Amino acid sequence: MSAPEMEKMESGKPYNQFASDNYAGICPEAWKLMEMANRGFEPSYGDDRWTDQACRAIRDLFETDCQVFFVFNGTAANSLALASLCQSYHSVICHEMAHIETDECGAPEFFSNGTKILLVPGKSGKLDLDAVEHAITRRADIHYPKPRVLSITQTTELGTVYEQSEITAATALAEKHGLKVHMDGARFANAVAALELKPADLTWKAGVDVLCLGGAKNGTAIGEAVVFFDHGLAAEFEYRCKQAGQLASKMRFISAPWIGMLESGAWLENAKRANRMAALLADRVSGIRGVSLMFPTQANALFLQMDEGISGRLRNAGWRFYSFIGAGGARFMCSWQTTEDDVNALADAIRKASAEG
Repeated sequence: MSAPEMEKMESGKPYNQFASDNYAGICPEAWKLMEMANRGFEPSYGDDRWTDQACRAIRDLFETDCQVFFVFNGTAANSLALASLCQSYHSVICHEMAHIETDECGAPEFFSNGTKILLVPGKSGKLDLDAVEHAITRRADIHYPKPRVLSITQTTELGTVYEQSEITAATALAEKHGLKVHMDGARFANAVAALELKPADLTWKAGVDVLCLGGAKNGTAIGEAVVFFDHGLAAEFEYRCKQAGQLASKMRFISAPWIGMLESGAWLENAKRANRMAALLADRVSGIRGVSLMFPTQANALFLQMDEGISGRLRNAGWRFYSFIGAGGARFMCSWQTTEDDVNALADAIRKASAEG
Protein backbone atom coordinates (compact mmCIF):
# COMPACT_ATOMS: atom_id res chain seq x y z
CA MET A 1 0.00 0.00 0.00
CA SER A 2 1.37 3.40 -0.96
CA ALA A 3 1.71 6.30 1.45
CA PRO A 4 -1.15 8.27 -0.18
CA GLU A 5 -3.37 5.20 0.09
CA MET A 6 -2.47 4.79 3.74
CA GLU A 7 -3.43 8.40 4.38
CA LYS A 8 -6.92 7.62 3.13
CA MET A 9 -7.38 4.80 5.60
CA GLU A 10 -10.06 5.13 8.24
CA SER A 11 -7.70 5.44 11.20
CA GLY A 12 -8.08 9.20 11.34
CA LYS A 13 -11.88 9.23 11.37
CA PRO A 14 -13.58 10.18 14.65
CA TYR A 15 -15.35 6.83 15.03
CA ASN A 16 -11.99 5.10 15.46
CA GLN A 17 -10.76 7.38 18.22
CA PHE A 18 -12.82 6.42 21.25
CA ALA A 19 -12.06 2.72 21.74
CA SER A 20 -8.81 3.50 23.55
CA ASP A 21 -6.48 6.39 24.33
CA ASN A 22 -3.80 4.10 22.88
CA TYR A 23 -5.27 4.88 19.44
CA ALA A 24 -3.87 8.42 19.59
CA GLY A 25 -0.56 9.30 17.98
CA ILE A 26 2.61 10.78 19.45
CA CYS A 27 2.15 14.33 20.66
CA PRO A 28 4.40 17.00 19.06
CA GLU A 29 6.46 17.58 22.20
CA ALA A 30 7.36 13.91 22.46
CA TRP A 31 7.96 13.59 18.72
CA LYS A 32 10.36 16.56 18.71
CA LEU A 33 12.59 15.05 21.39
CA MET A 34 12.56 11.65 19.74
CA GLU A 35 13.75 13.30 16.53
CA MET A 36 16.46 15.19 18.42
CA ALA A 37 17.64 11.94 20.02
CA ASN A 38 17.98 10.47 16.54
CA ARG A 39 20.78 12.84 15.60
CA GLY A 40 24.15 11.12 15.73
CA PHE A 41 25.42 8.40 18.02
CA GLU A 42 24.68 7.74 21.69
CA PRO A 43 25.75 5.09 24.20
CA SER A 44 23.34 2.19 24.48
CA TYR A 45 21.32 0.48 27.22
CA GLY A 46 20.44 3.68 29.06
CA ASP A 47 23.93 5.10 29.42
CA ASP A 48 22.99 8.05 27.20
CA ARG A 49 22.44 11.70 28.09
CA TRP A 50 18.77 11.60 27.13
CA THR A 51 17.94 8.88 29.64
CA ASP A 52 19.88 10.69 32.34
CA GLN A 53 18.02 13.92 31.63
CA ALA A 54 14.64 12.14 31.58
CA CYS A 55 15.32 10.58 34.97
CA ARG A 56 16.25 13.98 36.36
CA ALA A 57 13.05 15.46 34.90
CA ILE A 58 10.96 12.81 36.66
CA ARG A 59 12.77 13.44 39.94
CA ASP A 60 12.02 17.14 39.55
CA LEU A 61 8.38 16.38 38.81
CA PHE A 62 8.00 14.36 42.01
CA GLU A 63 10.27 16.63 44.05
CA THR A 64 12.30 13.74 45.41
CA ASP A 65 15.36 11.61 44.69
CA CYS A 66 13.51 8.60 43.28
CA GLN A 67 14.92 5.71 41.28
CA VAL A 68 13.63 5.63 37.69
CA PHE A 69 13.62 2.79 35.15
CA PHE A 70 12.10 2.78 31.67
CA VAL A 71 10.36 -0.26 30.19
CA PHE A 72 8.43 -0.84 27.00
CA ASN A 73 4.87 -1.11 28.33
CA GLY A 74 2.55 -1.06 31.31
CA THR A 75 2.29 -4.81 31.74
CA ALA A 76 6.05 -5.04 32.17
CA ALA A 77 6.10 -2.03 34.48
CA ASN A 78 3.43 -3.43 36.80
CA SER A 79 4.64 -7.02 36.71
CA LEU A 80 8.30 -6.28 37.34
CA ALA A 81 7.52 -3.70 40.01
CA LEU A 82 5.31 -6.16 41.87
CA ALA A 83 7.89 -8.92 41.46
CA SER A 84 10.48 -6.67 43.08
CA LEU A 85 8.22 -6.27 46.12
CA CYS A 86 7.25 -9.93 46.55
CA GLN A 87 8.50 -13.44 47.07
CA SER A 88 6.63 -16.29 45.40
CA TYR A 89 4.78 -17.12 48.64
CA HIS A 90 3.41 -13.59 49.00
CA SER A 91 0.14 -12.11 47.76
CA VAL A 92 -0.90 -8.82 46.18
CA ILE A 93 -4.25 -7.31 47.11
CA CYS A 94 -6.03 -5.30 44.42
CA HIS A 95 -9.49 -4.34 43.24
CA GLU A 96 -11.35 -7.05 41.36
CA MET A 97 -11.39 -4.84 38.24
CA ALA A 98 -7.70 -3.84 38.45
CA HIS A 99 -5.69 -4.08 35.26
CA ILE A 100 -3.14 -6.39 36.89
CA GLU A 101 -5.96 -8.88 37.37
CA THR A 102 -8.10 -8.48 34.27
CA ASP A 103 -5.75 -7.53 31.44
CA GLU A 104 -2.18 -8.70 31.99
CA CYS A 105 -2.46 -12.39 31.14
CA GLY A 106 -1.03 -13.56 34.45
CA ALA A 107 2.19 -11.57 33.96
CA PRO A 108 2.40 -10.38 37.60
CA GLU A 109 2.19 -13.99 38.77
CA PHE A 110 4.64 -15.14 36.10
CA PHE A 111 7.38 -12.61 36.82
CA SER A 112 7.05 -13.05 40.58
CA ASN A 113 7.27 -16.85 40.28
CA GLY A 114 3.74 -17.39 41.52
CA THR A 115 2.76 -14.52 43.82
CA LYS A 116 -1.00 -14.79 44.31
CA ILE A 117 -3.39 -11.96 43.40
CA LEU A 118 -6.14 -11.50 46.00
CA LEU A 119 -9.22 -9.61 44.79
CA VAL A 120 -11.43 -7.28 46.77
CA PRO A 121 -14.57 -5.39 45.74
CA GLY A 122 -15.24 -1.70 45.89
CA LYS A 123 -17.64 0.87 44.50
CA SER A 124 -16.75 2.60 41.22
CA GLY A 125 -13.47 0.73 40.86
CA LYS A 126 -12.02 1.87 44.19
CA LEU A 127 -10.83 -0.44 46.94
CA ASP A 128 -13.21 -1.09 49.82
CA LEU A 129 -10.77 -0.78 52.72
CA ASP A 130 -12.85 -2.97 55.01
CA ALA A 131 -12.61 -5.70 52.38
CA VAL A 132 -8.88 -5.05 52.08
CA GLU A 133 -8.38 -5.46 55.81
CA HIS A 134 -10.45 -8.64 55.77
CA ALA A 135 -8.24 -10.04 52.99
CA ILE A 136 -5.14 -9.19 55.01
CA THR A 137 -6.30 -10.55 58.35
CA ARG A 138 -8.57 -13.45 57.40
CA ARG A 139 -5.70 -15.88 57.91
CA ALA A 140 -2.19 -15.71 59.33
CA ASP A 141 -1.13 -19.32 59.07
CA ILE A 142 1.66 -20.71 56.92
CA HIS A 143 -0.81 -22.33 54.52
CA TYR A 144 -2.05 -18.96 53.23
CA PRO A 145 -0.08 -16.68 50.86
CA LYS A 146 1.20 -13.87 53.04
CA PRO A 147 -0.15 -10.43 52.01
CA ARG A 148 2.75 -8.25 50.97
CA VAL A 149 1.52 -5.52 48.59
CA LEU A 150 -1.55 -3.34 48.22
CA SER A 151 -2.01 -2.21 44.61
CA ILE A 152 -3.95 0.94 43.75
CA THR A 153 -4.99 1.89 40.21
CA GLN A 154 -4.98 5.65 39.55
CA THR A 155 -7.12 6.45 37.63
CA THR A 156 -9.21 3.32 38.17
CA GLU A 157 -10.27 0.95 35.43
CA LEU A 158 -13.73 2.50 35.67
CA GLY A 159 -12.47 6.02 35.05
CA THR A 160 -12.77 7.25 38.62
CA VAL A 161 -10.08 9.03 40.62
CA TYR A 162 -8.74 8.36 44.10
CA GLU A 163 -8.77 11.53 46.19
CA GLN A 164 -5.62 12.27 48.17
CA SER A 165 -7.39 11.37 51.41
CA GLU A 166 -8.43 8.00 49.96
CA ILE A 167 -4.85 7.18 48.99
CA THR A 168 -3.61 8.18 52.42
CA ALA A 169 -6.23 5.99 54.10
CA ALA A 170 -5.25 3.02 51.92
CA THR A 171 -1.54 3.44 52.52
CA ALA A 172 -2.07 3.85 56.26
CA LEU A 173 -3.93 0.54 56.31
CA ALA A 174 -1.13 -1.07 54.33
CA GLU A 175 1.51 0.30 56.69
CA LYS A 176 -0.48 -0.92 59.69
CA HIS A 177 -0.17 -4.48 58.37
CA GLY A 178 3.34 -4.23 56.96
CA LEU A 179 2.39 -4.08 53.28
CA LYS A 180 4.11 -2.09 50.54
CA VAL A 181 2.04 0.07 48.20
CA HIS A 182 2.18 -0.15 44.41
CA MET A 183 0.33 2.30 42.19
CA ASP A 184 -0.62 1.45 38.62
CA GLY A 185 -0.46 4.92 37.10
CA ALA A 186 -1.09 4.22 33.43
CA ARG A 187 -3.36 7.30 33.53
CA PHE A 188 -1.75 9.01 36.52
CA ALA A 189 -1.49 12.29 34.60
CA ASN A 190 -5.26 12.33 34.17
CA ALA A 191 -5.69 11.97 37.94
CA VAL A 192 -3.26 14.83 38.59
CA ALA A 193 -5.16 16.98 36.11
CA ALA A 194 -8.51 16.11 37.67
CA LEU A 195 -7.43 16.75 41.26
CA GLU A 196 -5.19 19.76 40.54
CA LEU A 197 -2.60 18.54 43.01
CA LYS A 198 1.14 17.99 42.77
CA PRO A 199 2.31 14.50 41.74
CA ALA A 200 4.22 14.20 45.02
CA ASP A 201 1.01 14.72 47.01
CA LEU A 202 -0.62 11.74 45.31
CA THR A 203 2.36 9.39 45.60
CA TRP A 204 5.26 9.30 48.04
CA LYS A 205 3.88 11.99 50.33
CA ALA A 206 0.70 9.91 50.56
CA GLY A 207 2.62 6.70 51.28
CA VAL A 208 3.07 5.11 47.84
CA ASP A 209 6.29 3.08 47.52
CA VAL A 210 6.45 2.50 43.77
CA LEU A 211 4.59 4.08 40.86
CA CYS A 212 4.26 2.76 37.33
CA LEU A 213 3.97 6.05 35.47
CA GLY A 214 2.20 5.90 32.13
CA GLY A 215 3.49 7.60 29.00
CA ALA A 216 1.91 5.83 26.03
CA LYS A 217 -1.66 6.84 26.93
CA ASN A 218 -0.55 10.42 27.43
CA GLY A 219 1.34 11.15 24.21
CA THR A 220 4.52 9.09 23.93
CA ALA A 221 4.96 6.32 21.39
CA ILE A 222 5.93 3.60 23.84
CA GLY A 223 7.44 3.35 27.27
CA GLU A 224 6.43 3.57 30.92
CA ALA A 225 8.54 4.70 33.84
CA VAL A 226 8.86 2.60 36.99
CA VAL A 227 9.45 5.07 39.80
CA PHE A 228 10.72 3.79 43.15
CA PHE A 229 10.34 6.29 45.97
CA ASP A 230 12.07 3.84 48.32
CA HIS A 231 15.55 3.20 46.92
CA GLY A 232 15.91 -0.05 48.83
CA LEU A 233 13.02 -1.59 46.90
CA ALA A 234 14.79 -0.90 43.61
CA ALA A 235 17.78 -3.10 44.42
CA GLU A 236 18.84 -5.04 41.30
CA PHE A 237 15.70 -3.96 39.44
CA GLU A 238 17.82 -3.41 36.35
CA TYR A 239 18.51 -7.14 36.32
CA ARG A 240 14.79 -7.86 36.31
CA CYS A 241 14.39 -5.54 33.33
CA LYS A 242 17.18 -7.23 31.42
CA GLN A 243 15.95 -10.74 32.15
CA ALA A 244 12.43 -9.81 31.08
CA GLY A 245 13.55 -8.36 27.76
CA GLN A 246 12.75 -4.82 28.91
CA LEU A 247 16.23 -3.29 28.69
CA ALA A 248 16.11 -1.32 25.45
CA SER A 249 19.40 -1.19 23.54
CA LYS A 250 18.44 2.22 22.12
CA MET A 251 16.94 3.43 25.37
CA ARG A 252 17.04 7.07 24.29
CA PHE A 253 14.05 6.55 22.02
CA ILE A 254 11.96 5.57 25.04
CA SER A 255 13.37 8.14 27.46
CA ALA A 256 13.87 11.25 25.31
CA PRO A 257 10.15 11.83 24.63
CA TRP A 258 9.62 12.12 28.37
CA ILE A 259 11.88 15.16 28.38
CA GLY A 260 9.69 16.88 25.82
CA MET A 261 6.53 15.90 27.70
CA LEU A 262 7.73 17.00 31.14
CA GLU A 263 9.78 20.08 30.41
CA SER A 264 7.10 21.59 28.17
CA GLY A 265 4.25 20.73 30.52
CA ALA A 266 2.56 18.70 27.77
CA TRP A 267 2.16 15.68 30.08
CA LEU A 268 -0.36 17.70 32.15
CA GLU A 269 -1.94 19.71 29.33
CA ASN A 270 -2.55 16.50 27.36
CA ALA A 271 -4.31 14.98 30.36
CA LYS A 272 -6.38 18.10 30.95
CA ARG A 273 -7.54 18.09 27.36
CA ALA A 274 -8.50 14.41 27.46
CA ASN A 275 -10.41 14.97 30.71
CA ARG A 276 -12.24 17.98 29.27
CA MET A 277 -13.31 16.03 26.23
CA ALA A 278 -14.69 13.20 28.38
CA ALA A 279 -16.64 15.69 30.49
CA LEU A 280 -17.96 17.30 27.31
CA LEU A 281 -19.03 13.93 25.94
CA ALA A 282 -20.84 13.14 29.18
CA ASP A 283 -22.70 16.42 28.84
CA ARG A 284 -23.52 15.88 25.15
CA VAL A 285 -25.08 12.44 25.69
CA SER A 286 -27.03 13.42 28.79
CA GLY A 287 -30.73 12.88 28.31
CA ILE A 288 -30.49 10.60 25.26
CA ARG A 289 -33.15 7.91 25.46
CA GLY A 290 -31.75 4.46 26.25
CA VAL A 291 -28.40 5.84 27.42
CA SER A 292 -27.23 6.37 31.00
CA LEU A 293 -23.95 7.02 32.76
CA MET A 294 -22.60 3.99 34.63
CA PHE A 295 -19.91 5.69 36.72
CA PRO A 296 -18.86 9.26 37.49
CA THR A 297 -16.83 10.81 34.66
CA GLN A 298 -13.81 12.06 36.61
CA ALA A 299 -10.97 11.69 34.12
CA ASN A 300 -10.80 10.74 30.42
CA ALA A 301 -13.13 7.72 30.39
CA LEU A 302 -16.87 7.59 29.86
CA PHE A 303 -18.89 4.47 30.66
CA LEU A 304 -22.39 4.27 29.21
CA GLN A 305 -25.16 1.77 29.71
CA MET A 306 -26.89 1.56 26.34
CA ASP A 307 -29.72 -0.46 24.91
CA GLU A 308 -28.36 -3.31 22.82
CA GLY A 309 -30.03 -1.84 19.75
CA ILE A 310 -28.17 1.44 20.17
CA SER A 311 -24.86 -0.35 20.65
CA GLY A 312 -25.47 -2.49 17.57
CA ARG A 313 -26.40 0.45 15.37
CA LEU A 314 -23.31 2.36 16.52
CA ARG A 315 -21.07 -0.58 15.68
CA ASN A 316 -22.76 -1.05 12.32
CA ALA A 317 -22.07 2.61 11.58
CA GLY A 318 -18.37 1.95 12.17
CA TRP A 319 -17.88 3.26 15.70
CA ARG A 320 -15.40 1.31 17.81
CA PHE A 321 -15.71 0.88 21.56
CA TYR A 322 -15.29 -1.83 24.16
CA SER A 323 -18.20 -3.62 25.79
CA PHE A 324 -16.48 -3.30 29.10
CA ILE A 325 -18.82 -4.02 31.98
CA GLY A 326 -21.41 -6.64 31.15
CA ALA A 327 -24.07 -6.57 28.44
CA GLY A 328 -24.60 -3.12 26.99
CA GLY A 329 -21.89 -1.40 28.98
CA ALA A 330 -19.68 0.64 26.67
CA ARG A 331 -16.38 2.40 27.39
CA PHE A 332 -15.40 5.50 25.44
CA MET A 333 -11.89 6.91 25.96
CA CYS A 334 -10.75 10.43 25.14
CA SER A 335 -7.11 11.25 24.44
CA TRP A 336 -4.84 14.25 24.05
CA GLN A 337 -5.76 14.18 20.36
CA THR A 338 -9.54 14.16 20.78
CA THR A 339 -11.26 17.32 19.55
CA GLU A 340 -14.60 18.91 20.32
CA ASP A 341 -15.69 18.06 16.78
CA ASP A 342 -14.91 14.40 17.46
CA VAL A 343 -16.99 14.48 20.63
CA ASN A 344 -19.91 16.13 18.85
CA ALA A 345 -19.75 13.56 16.05
CA LEU A 346 -19.95 10.68 18.54
CA ALA A 347 -22.75 12.31 20.53
CA ASP A 348 -24.71 12.89 17.32
CA ALA A 349 -24.18 9.27 16.31
CA ILE A 350 -25.45 8.01 19.67
CA ARG A 351 -28.46 10.32 19.44
CA LYS A 352 -29.20 9.08 15.93
CA ALA A 353 -28.84 5.44 16.99
CA SER A 354 -31.27 6.10 19.83
CA ALA A 355 -33.82 7.78 17.57
CA GLU A 356 -33.74 4.87 15.11
CA GLY A 357 -34.74 2.39 17.79
